[in-house]
Amino acid sequence: MDLGGFLLMRQELILLAVLLLLVIMEIFMSNKQTLVNVGIGLFGLHTVIGFMHLDDGSLFGGMFHTTQLIHLFKNVLNVGVLIILLQSSGWIKEVLVKEHKSTEFFMMMFSSLLGMYFMISSGDFLMFYLGLELSALPIAALVAFETNKRVSAEAGIKFILSSALASGTSVFGVSLIYATTGSIYFAEIVSLLTYSNLSLLGFIFFFSGLAFKISLVPFHFWTADVYQGAPIGVTSYLSVISKGSAVLILMIIVFTVMKPFDIISTNLLYMVSIATMFIGNLFALRQQNMKRFLAFSSIAQAGFILLGMLSNDQLGVSTVVYFVSIYVFTNLAAFGVIQAISSQTGKENMSDYEGLYRTNPKLSLVMMLALFSLAGIPPVAGFFGKFFLFTAAASQGMYLLVFIAVVNVTISLYYYLLVVRAIFLRKSDTPIPYFKSSVSMKLGILIAVVGVLFIGVYSPVYDYIYQLSIF
Repeated sequence: MDLGGFLLMRQELILLAVLLLLVIMEIFMSNKQTLVNVGIGLFGLHTVIGFMHLDDGSLFGGMFHTTQLIHLFKNVLNVGVLIILLQSSGWIKEVLVKEHKSTEFFMMMFSSLLGMYFMISSGDFLMFYLGLELSALPIAALVAFETNKRVSAEAGIKFILSSALASGTSVFGVSLIYATTGSIYFAEIVSLLTYSNLSLLGFIFFFSGLAFKISLVPFHFWTADVYQGAPIGVTSYLSVISKGSAVLILMIIVFTVMKPFDIISTNLLYMVSIATMFIGNLFALRQQNMKRFLAFSSIAQAGFILLGMLSNDQLGVSTVVYFVSIYVFTNLAAFGVIQAISSQTGKENMSDYEGLYRTNPKLSLVMMLALFSLAGIPPVAGFFGKFFLFTAAASQGMYLLVFIAVVNVTISLYYYLLVVRAIFLRKSDTPIPYFKSSVSMKLGILIAVVGVLFIGVYSPVYDYIYQLSIF
């Protein structure tokens, strides 16, 4: 294999180099504040390099492969992680540097992202599982990173136990599929897989394991507690980066490897989609803590994502990737506001936001934009994302499901407007005082807002994704 072949792993190799460089700098640099800036700067450079053209190809006998669509999705994940790092830089410098854990935070997050790279580029179940575990184990440590808080330790325990069960379930499903086909390579399984009770059971177990990472009902019980207990930057990472990568690999496998189970997978996705939308929305109505509120919101959004997967064609692929891209920027805009307020005041409840517009109008407008996008109100990006998802489901004649989805959009609009009402219409005797966010926080929120507006208003983004959406 020549050097040109290894360049197909350019994203992975550069991220690994950044990770190792930070470890070396941790040893020799005494000023950890500067090291935090260097870490964010190096990852920003990695993100920029990622947008350079990369050819399609495969390595290691088909274990690793990359396409233009996968390369684009890695770039979306990179931008998302960069936004999270910018928004979390103040917390890293003020808290983690004092606890001598700042470099460890970068190591865990970059290691997890590296695992997601391998997972979505996997060409067989072995590479998939290695990527899955490499992405999950560092997240468990990140969730429990605030060791001085009991709720963070509890969240870490809940996540690692749930993650271990989900991984075991997926691996058991893979073993059953291997038993019926004699291969772990995706390209070979497509032609060898036939309908049988054993292979069907393997598919269900495999789907269940990935459903945990996406927070699909009934595999969602861990989500709210972990989101609330984890640091806000880690919650953002779980909500968009971890979930986005799991959605892509599930879609690839369902659309290609599991072709013989089209009818069964369609019925399964149909039922899970309805349950996920209703459970996520109905439980979100009761939440007062903003992190738990967005946790159940993210569960509901996962249900909407499944609508795109029901269209097993190019339209379905493009709508799912487009919606996940919008979701990354939208959710990070909302979490950015929550983190900015929490870092300054420690307040995270909805009632604390009453009268926020009078003291911090810019943050209020960003939160309103993000919530309107999550609700699917035009002309922001979330409207176009949901519209294309509904179009994908309607193209398969699933008009009842589209109607149910519209009902759920109405429910979600109600609880999103509860936050907007608290911010703009409610008055408080002790509102959150005016404060100035750091430059990095402002930049992180600005990138998220620009992403929401750019992807929604600039419609050729969807056309570009549609052209790449061929596995």
